[in-house]
Amino acid sequence: MEVEYRTRLTSVLDVTRFLLKQRLAFRGHDESSSSLNKGNFLELLEWYSLRNDKVFRTVNQNAPGNNQMTSPKVQKELVNACAAEITCAIVDDIGDKYFSLMIDEARDVSVKEQMGVVLRYVDKNGYVIERFLAMVHVSDTSAISLKNAIDCLFAKHGLSIVLKENPYVRYIHCFAHQLQLVNVVVAKDNRIVSDFFQYVIMIVNAAGSSCKRKDQLRQHHHDRLVEQLEKVEIVSGRGKHQESSLARLGDTRWGSHYTTILRLISMWTSVLDVLQNVHVDGASNDNRGIAANLIEKMENYQFVFVMYLMRHLLGITNELSLALQQKDQNIVQAMRLIEVVKARLQDLRETGCEAFLEEVSFFCEQNSIPVPNIGDNMRIRGHSRREGQVITHFHHYHVEIFCEVIDLISQEMQNRFPETSTELLLLLSCLDPRTASVERVFSVMNIVKTDLRNKMGDEWMNDSLVVYIECEVFATIDNEAILQRFQKMQTRRMQLPPLSLSHMAHISSINTGIGSSSS
Repeated sequence: MEVEYRTRLTSVLDVTRFLLKQRLAFRGHDESSSSLNKGNFLELLEWYSLRNDKVFRTVNQNAPGNNQMTSPKVQKELVNACAAEITCAIVDDIGDKYFSLMIDEARDVSVKEQMGVVLRYVDKNGYVIERFLAMVHVSDTSAISLKNAIDCLFAKHGLSIVLKENPYVRYIHCFAHQLQLVNVVVAKDNRIVSDFFQYVIMIVNAAGSSCKRKDQLRQHHHDRLVEQLEKVEIVSGRGKHQESSLARLGDTRWGSHYTTILRLISMWTSVLDVLQNVHVDGASNDNRGIAANLIEKMENYQFVFVMYLMRHLLGITNELSLALQQKDQNIVQAMRLIEVVKARLQDLRETGCEAFLEEVSFFCEQNSIPVPNIGDNMRIRGHSRREGQVITHFHHYHVEIFCEVIDLISQEMQNRFPETSTELLLLLSCLDPRTASVERVFSVMNIVKTDLRNKMGDEWMNDSLVVYIECEVFATIDNEAILQRFQKMQTRRMQLPPLSLSHMAHISSINTGIGSSSS
């Protein structure tokens, strides 16, 4: 009986390993005996048993009614045992070495705040390793709430985050995230730039608020590209001129402001055509009025001026953002790149204005947009005409926009990336600050917990993520370690017999089915 119990439990674990590796759901909508589809777990176990006589004799109808080992509770306990063994292996590998803690938070499909925790350290062979530790549900994202959640998680695994308790802990803000905050500040703190991005949001919404408008936008853009290729205005090539649409802005989406501006410039005439169609065929006067106002705004010199200025500035910072997200980036290289960006911003401010104005004027001439005489006077915005306060166009565009925006982004760069201390530069490469690894964890979370699986509990989701993300570690863990942990979780009806040589030969004969680890 005990040998049969081991065989049955090992077979169930093999099925569990396969489903976890493939990110598949376990349960089915109807798991009754008469169901034609009982769900992935039961169906795969049945398929496995039909192809292995020794498994067939120990599972399903051949197993005791009170010891089937296929209940949802058993499935969750086995998955939890797998995740626990992986986490223990990671913590043991860290030992007392230097390590860094990378965290970020995001909402899952159930609109619950989840905090991803990734550890970064140098292993005994000198390689920098990043390991996913856990996904923790937090009630809010305040500093104290996150700190308490981390304390509880670390206490569970025998780690510490308090400096006086653990001398290896250091805090460094993610460089890529800090850079995104620079872009967000610039987009909000300057009145003219803030107005520009508000209009960009309205343009994106108006041009892509329905499937019909999106199709029109893509078709107009396609026809425009074909026309330009025929006139040899642009050249074809691999990866060039792919089908695209306007991207929505997002304060938490790295590079989204830059991407939106690039696509707006490349799809300029197509966007205007779609807005003209909305103005002519709009379902309501409100829609037609909004479309007319957006067209008027786009064909304004100041809008184009700010658009090209932000393209230049965000283009400079975007190169740094991409570099900071590379897995092989280190802190010394990152600080050098930051200094290069600061120098490029200063150079643009001091010597780049004339070339920039020529570029803006060229675009305006191509698209029949009036270019003001730079020496003429203009009314100061926000003041009544009766006051008669005027400034020159040159002062407005060069001082109030060009220099002021560059100064703002330069100051934010200086505030968020101050001169690096000697201690920081001497830290080990395991303290390289970025959260791209955590972002990838959230990508997996959105694949594992979907709309169809939105009832998934926090522990079940965390265990599934740990096993899938750390599949490399999981492959090194024997079935026996998982079975022993599972057995100790609670008192079982059957005892797991010691793994003797005869048992090993017996079990190995059934492990030729769905790829499991050695037992």
